[in-house]
Amino acid sequence: MVHTGDGKGKTTAALGLAFRALGCGWKVFMVQFIKGDWKYGELESAKRFGDAFEIHPAGEGFTWDLPDDEKQKRLARAGWEQGKTAIKSGKYKLVIFDEINYVLDYNYLPLSEVLETLRNKPKDLHVCLTGRGAPKELVEIADLVTEMKEIKHPFQKGIVAQRGIEF
Repeated sequence: MVHTGDGKGKTTAALGLAFRALGCGWKVFMVQFIKGDWKYGELESAKRFGDAFEIHPAGEGFTWDLPDDEKQKRLARAGWEQGKTAIKSGKYKLVIFDEINYVLDYNYLPLSEVLETLRNKPKDLHVCLTGRGAPKELVEIADLVTEMKEIKHPFQKGIVAQRGIEF
């Protein structure tokens, strides 16, 4: 599954999938690329599910705030390796790579490696990838692609990110 596009809601939709999966008794693993040390609501919510829902931040904040690409590459690699381990473990029914499309766009990870891993994942494992600008190769191999389109956003009125809504 791929959630892409310029509109808001990609991560929110992935978290909705996680919530539904947890309700079905599945275990969920999520890597959040790029996102930094804000106190995201989902990190607190995940704690309520114990080991059934694991979220692993793998970044230091939005890329436009960070001058050190090499550090971002190392963090992206570490998050990707955690996700690959989760895919191979057989422990999870849903693995989410949040904001991975940014990671691919900035060449922090090679697209070919991501595609190979997805092509060879266990058949009964569901994987969701989010972020703007999904590569066409990723769109081609996905079973489901949803594009979020921005019609209107509070930021246009000067309303900054709102706790409980955007994070």
